[in-house]
Amino acid sequence: MLLSFLASATSHLSFETLGLHPVAVDLGFFQIRWYSLAYIAGIVLGWWYLLKLLARPGAPMARRHADDLVFYATLGIILGGRIAYILFYQPAILNNPLDALKLWEGGMSFHGGMIGVTVGIILLARKEKLNWLRIHDYVACCVPFGLFFGRLANFVNGELWGRETDVSWAIRFPEYMSGMLITGPPRHPSQLYEAGMEGLLLMLVLWLMFWKTQARYEPGKLVGTFLLGYGISRFTVEFFRQPDAQLTEFAYNSGMSMGQWLTVPMIVGGIYLIATAKGRRQRVEATGGGQSVA
Repeated sequence: MLLSFLASATSHLSFETLGLHPVAVDLGFFQIRWYSLAYIAGIVLGWWYLLKLLARPGAPMARRHADDLVFYATLGIILGGRIAYILFYQPAILNNPLDALKLWEGGMSFHGGMIGVTVGIILLARKEKLNWLRIHDYVACCVPFGLFFGRLANFVNGELWGRETDVSWAIRFPEYMSGMLITGPPRHPSQLYEAGMEGLLLMLVLWLMFWKTQARYEPGKLVGTFLLGYGISRFTVEFFRQPDAQLTEFAYNSGMSMGQWLTVPMIVGGIYLIATAKGRRQRVEATGGGQSVA
């Protein structure tokens, strides 16, 4: 059996042969990591796409609001994502509080970032007297950019890989075993699964709904679709993704991984928002002035 496993393992692609490295630019005294570039790319492209959406009739806010929202959203992503990661995935960091500031080492929770962005949207909406749910609809259409680049960065970092498998496209990632760095067994490249489902597929669904239907005039429908789509995608991929080492026992005892538990409220909330969106349909006044949009 051991010889069979070794033969199977050596027939699969090794991560090292891809020539990928977490550091994109190394100047010796300063490094730029792909993980950081992924966040920057997601925020910049999301902002650019948001402006495209706001150019359509009946937008819930003006360009100046969008510029302010970038600040609120960025702050929400960083603070919410890091705090939630520490609380749900790595509470041991609290033993050395300064480690919480080491964002360059990774360790962000999407669920926490989502909550942080939601808080930012609500604060902006209250300040400017805007409809926060409609703003959320527009922002939801932009989020898949960040998810796509973030999951690609996870792959480049050789982290958050999947469970062991013998499928032909499996990859052998570097792993630590007994304090030694080795080339591990073949695993699902679950980071790429997530990039495809949470990023590209969800982006396409929301694009079609925004540009080809009247969904943007039913407050909550787009963000509900995002929550449901992300929730189902993440819940599904978790069957192929290896639980974090410190949460393996939790997943075994509870029957689901932490990622799956955290998606349950998203799925339920998404279904509710979609089911009730039609009742919130309203005659929408363009923020920048002009005629009403039915």
